[in-house]
Formats: sequence, C-alpha cells, structure tokens
Amino acid sequence: MFFATTRPATLRRAAYVPAMHALDRLLDQALPSPSEGTKACRTEVTSDDAVWTLSLDVPGVNKAQLNIQIEGQVVRIETLADAPRQYRHGFELPQDIDASTSVAKLENGVLTLTLAKKQPVDTSTRLTIN
Repeated sequence: MFFATTRPATLRRAAYVPAMHALDRLLDQALPSPSEGTKACRTEVTSDDAVWTLSLDVPGVNKAQLNIQIEGQVVRIETLADAPRQYRHGFELPQDIDASTSVAKLENGVLTLTLAKKQPVDTSTRLTIN
C-alpha cells in the first residue's frame, strides 16, 4: 500500500505490472494485494519545474539489493530476492521521466530519487500555403 506524507494530486501509485488497464489500476488503488509482500514505508514527494523528488524509507536494504526501473512516466522500485526486507512500489507521474539525467541515492536507509522531467519536444512543421 502507498503512504505519502506529501502527495500532490498529480502523482498516482502505479501497479507493478507492465501492461495495466484502467480497471486493473482502479482495483489496485482500491484494494491492496496481500500477495505483494511489501512493507509500508514512509514516502515523501516534492516537485518543482524541473524535477520530482521521491524519498522512501527502506531500512535494512543496501544499494546492491535495490532495483529501480524507469519507463516513460512510471518508476518502479523493488528489492531483489536476497534482500532482508522486501519492498515493491510503483509510481506513475503525469509527465515522462528523463532517465539519463535522473539520480538515485541511498543514505541512512532513505532512498532519494531525483527524477528529471522530460521536456516535450516540439515536432510541429510549418506548412507553406500555395
């Protein structure tokens, strides 16, 4: 289950499956799955014009035991099987994430993700009138 001390209206918890339909997303938000095996952890989210900052408490886990994946506007965080504690969280942000300039840092049991907002590229073409 997702807990946030600061939760902007633009952040949604994403289910931890690659292909998610609207009904699945609704059910995931309404009914937490007991089979996920995740522990609740404190999560803080802040945002500015350039980045989102996610901070999650993941005590007892080192950086080698964490797996972070970014796909479009979804970020998934999970511990590997050999970790002493199991965490699995997914977040869907309102805008694509620029993974090449995003940064993850683990310090004193707190994972901090600085996720850069991908700036939309203008692909419009001016059409000449004949």
